[in-house]
Amino acid sequence: MAANMYRVGDYVYFENSSSNPLLIRRIEELNKTANGNVEAKVVCFYRRRDISSTLIALADKHARELEEEMENPEMSDLPEKQKHQLRHRELFLSRQLESLPATHIRGKCCVTLLNETEALKSYLDREDAFFYSLVYDPQQKTLLADKGEIRVGNKFQADITDLLKEGEEDGRDLEKLEEKVWDPNSSLTEKQIDQFLVVARSVGTFARALDCSSSVRQPSLHMSAAAASRDITLFHAMDTLHATGYDMTRAIAALVPQGGPVLCRDEMEEWSASEANLFEEALEKYGKDFTDIQQDFLPWKSLTSIIEYYYMWKTTDRYVQQKRLKAAEAESKLKQVYIPNYNKPNPNQLSNNVKPALVNGAAGPVGSVGPAGPVVPGLPGSVPTPGLGRACESCYTSSSYQWYSWGPPNMQCRLCASCWTYWKKYGGLKMPTRLDGERPGPNRNNMSPHGLPLRHSGSPKFAVKTRQAFYLQTTGLTRMARRLCQDIIRPRYLARHPYLPVNTAAIKAECALRLPDGPKKPLSLKPVERKPLESVVRYLEAHPRPAKPDPPIRGGSISTGSLTPIKSSPILNNGSPTILGKRTYEQHNGLDGTKSKALTPQWDIMAKRVSEAARPSVSLQDEVHELD
Repeated sequence: MAANMYRVGDYVYFENSSSNPLLIRRIEELNKTANGNVEAKVVCFYRRRDISSTLIALADKHARELEEEMENPEMSDLPEKQKHQLRHRELFLSRQLESLPATHIRGKCCVTLLNETEALKSYLDREDAFFYSLVYDPQQKTLLADKGEIRVGNKFQADITDLLKEGEEDGRDLEKLEEKVWDPNSSLTEKQIDQFLVVARSVGTFARALDCSSSVRQPSLHMSAAAASRDITLFHAMDTLHATGYDMTRAIAALVPQGGPVLCRDEMEEWSASEANLFEEALEKYGKDFTDIQQDFLPWKSLTSIIEYYYMWKTTDRYVQQKRLKAAEAESKLKQVYIPNYNKPNPNQLSNNVKPALVNGAAGPVGSVGPAGPVVPGLPGSVPTPGLGRACESCYTSSSYQWYSWGPPNMQCRLCASCWTYWKKYGGLKMPTRLDGERPGPNRNNMSPHGLPLRHSGSPKFAVKTRQAFYLQTTGLTRMARRLCQDIIRPRYLARHPYLPVNTAAIKAECALRLPDGPKKPLSLKPVERKPLESVVRYLEAHPRPAKPDPPIRGGSISTGSLTPIKSSPILNNGSPTILGKRTYEQHNGLDGTKSKALTPQWDIMAKRVSEAARPSVSLQDEVHELD
């Protein structure tokens, strides 16, 4: 009963999606809506997976600095698995408030401000325990240290000087350490001091009557007298009395100098009504976070002025009225709410008749008949069929009383019941996933999901999921159009210009016109008689390629020791870029760029090369034809 009772201030889990991790929130208010439902006004906490990678790097840097300052050295000795799980326990506080239905509460948790004197490992030993040390702003996308941190540790301790021995004098200059502002042993009596304070109030009231701005703010005499009776007037009067050596005559003369009576005003009197309203609105939103109040609401006020105004504002009737109003609202609000356990099935549950072979490459089909009857994972007496791959994406177990689909649908991953609960609570897996890096696991030794050996020793990066094979099959009409419209398609030209667009509509229309007049029989391919490989090899061995002659040296004889390689500027083709680069087809085949793009016979190419080596071209032509 107590576990299902939720009160203001509790840290709870909220579920907003059946597949995503639970949200962590702190209940600020419990309100009953007009239709009878209960809504919870909550403070948001964010996980590491909810913030950007840039802020995660900033959080890691802060964690490393904290690790160096921690008194407990166990953090550096933690294994990688526990460090991975410890990241799931870190949260980021935000000032964002939202309202959620109370029926979406799924349990309680514990969130504490991280103290550098405690061991981080203690959070792993406790269920539903989280910590935070940074504050996240969802609007500004910033991550800052929490200003409410508990300052415990060596660096926050005062340096205590040694105790003076008996009779030893303090060598410090006390006048530099303190300033005397009042002497209680003066010659004035208490009655004389009170009379002087009355005179100071009267001078303050008269000064406000002479001041134009004060006359607008305090139009009546009673308001001016009340403002003149504030502490700022009394402080000035006592300072004046101390400065004049407690001489009443000199002190009264100092209250009214040559320019007129002295006017003393505090922050309560200096602030306008609109500024006071802004302050109350900011105090309602941020509480006593005066830095945020200054930045967002009152940037023209100093932090000292805001803090001083706050403590003066607490002495006014306005503060008392607001306090009574909040107390009355709190009485009408709910103090606690009872939420029963949520027992509806999760949509991500996999039925027991689903074959694990279709999900994450699991081992053996569920529901198959074994020696002891039907195979049901997790039930005693069931003998699962040994298979390949793994079942649970996190812990690699192949048996569980319940399975849940996890991850993108095309990945077809699944989790066991224990890892699913961990995923929902902590927003991660017990072990790093394949996206986080390599990790060892069972049934991975050089075997792929299909039982084939892997070249990369079973690394999880290469144990890819089964992908569905496909191929592209052209229709008969398309293949016929290639033959009938060769003059339009120009396949050889398009093969060398793969990025040129093809007007398929025009080709299809032309094919429809030529098809009735085309030959009834399919066009026969040009017969090609190919020599066996052995004869080609023998010919190449008998006719090796001649060595190229050295290029002639330009400009006479030059010392080779002083030569530097000259980069010849490439001949650019002004046509469209091809897959062969910026050079033409002839340049790639060793021909002159000035020649036309007509195809050169093979015997012509060979004859040119042989002529350079002073070989007869006629015999070479005969050899080439013989090879063909």
